[in-house]
Amino acid sequence: MDFRQLETFIQVVKLKSFSRAAQKLYLTQPTVTSHIQNLENELGTLLLNRSGKTVTPTGAGNLLYKYALNIVNMRNMAQFDLGVYKGKIQGHLEISTSSIPRHYVLPFLLKEFTSKYPDVTFAITDGDSKKVAENIIEGDTDFGIIGAKFQSPHLEYIELIEDTLYVVAPNNSKYPWNEYEELDIDFILNEKLILREKGSGTRHLFENQLKENDIDFDSLKVVSYIEDTEAIKKFVELGIGISFLSERAIKRELEMGLLKPFSIKGFDLKRKFYFVYHKKRQLSPLSQTFKDFVIEYTSNEDSPFK
Repeated sequence: MDFRQLETFIQVVKLKSFSRAAQKLYLTQPTVTSHIQNLENELGTLLLNRSGKTVTPTGAGNLLYKYALNIVNMRNMAQFDLGVYKGKIQGHLEISTSSIPRHYVLPFLLKEFTSKYPDVTFAITDGDSKKVAENIIEGDTDFGIIGAKFQSPHLEYIELIEDTLYVVAPNNSKYPWNEYEELDIDFILNEKLILREKGSGTRHLFENQLKENDIDFDSLKVVSYIEDTEAIKKFVELGIGISFLSERAIKRELEMGLLKPFSIKGFDLKRKFYFVYHKKRQLSPLSQTFKDFVIEYTSNEDSPFK
């Protein structure tokens, strides 16, 4: 039994697939199969059920999985603590995040984090808030930063910073009201709307407020669904429609006088960004260090998010 076999076994159990584990570990599928077979031969027991579309652990597999996690985590902790002892924290972070945090929050966090830990590298994977949450549950990623809470017994959320959505229109004579003025609900019913894709935190909050105000989604004049916030801003600027966007996302356009934000009577469009991770999985030492840094940095009074 060696670390490579245990790491392979852990990923197969997490991802419920030999092929997905191979992709995650940058191995060939035959190599993954070989690691599992050697582990089963050494222990003299079947560890995985291979029938059906997904791979599941046997009773013995479930037992080994708990020990394998502890063994690999202890190895990682030892390597990390030795690095700290030598005055050098290094490693690679894989960060999953939804659109708004990725563009307008994460760059500030990573600038400070990598200044403090210059030997750490990182990769950023994107998806809407719901997809990031699903990937954590499925074991594709360890943690994420997202703009909505999705109820699950498997997820733990830590509040980071507050955000507000506004309905945003072009800054022209068609919209004569003052910035941030409160408008009647009829405004959004009569205007063409450009919305984020289903699953985004922005869309999730918007749809909840429609329900709170007894507004049927089908009564809206939706002209487009767009995943990219930067594209939505340009469409709004050109007068193709109005949209609901994060205050953080439109800061530059407001300074340039390109867009106008308004609030809607009866709509509570405040939300929070969250650090989210799996309740039953221990974060790696480096991921834990990043989590602690993010919590401390966003709660600091000198933070740019205050």
